[in-house]
Amino acid sequence: MSPRSAGFQPAFSPLVTDSVATSAVNIRRRKRLPHWEASGRIYFVTFRLVDSLPASLLRRIVSKRRQALEKAPASCRPDSLSERKRLKRLFSRRIEAYLDAGKGCCSLAHPAVAEIVAEAIRHFDGLRYELFAWCIMPNHVHVVFRPLKENSLAAILHSWKSFTAQSANRILGRTGIFWQREYYDHLVRNGEQFARAIRYIAQNPGRAGLKNWKWMWISQAD
Repeated sequence: MSPRSAGFQPAFSPLVTDSVATSAVNIRRRKRLPHWEASGRIYFVTFRLVDSLPASLLRRIVSKRRQALEKAPASCRPDSLSERKRLKRLFSRRIEAYLDAGKGCCSLAHPAVAEIVAEAIRHFDGLRYELFAWCIMPNHVHVVFRPLKENSLAAILHSWKSFTAQSANRILGRTGIFWQREYYDHLVRNGEQFARAIRYIAQNPGRAGLKNWKWMWISQAD
């Protein structure tokens, strides 16, 4: 599948406002990462295979980012908040670059495994969540979606990962942990962030050197 929105821009305008103030935001913490959840909002989520990032590398990146962020507020610069945001982006890009380099077993490059994950993501579209875009890379997955009704972000991710882990292990003739337990989510706050998330997904295979990559979809709603 390939992106069908002209210039990789979303061909529709989902309801995304400039603030989350109109919805109650709950902050859930698991291990290192806080997860911001708000009813009826859109998320850009990334989850990855268990061996896609060495634990030692992740610890170093997280430690360096924490140190850099602790120093930023003490800066004499008037734009210290902007500096904090810049540092977050910088270290996030380091993780993204490592993932895109295709480290680990890259089980998602196996067509049968990729199809299992794609089917799981598509399965409850319109029932439990509304999909806007997704991309299955060799060792990680990106999805932009909006949970519907009482379905929570955590429950949706658990459903995708638990079903696909069992099926993928069966296909690959292996056992053990398939997905990294933690996932990365970004609460989309406005139309600009939404367009950026869609563009990131559309361009991700090309940045990683994957030509004619089949495992990507972008909605073209009216």
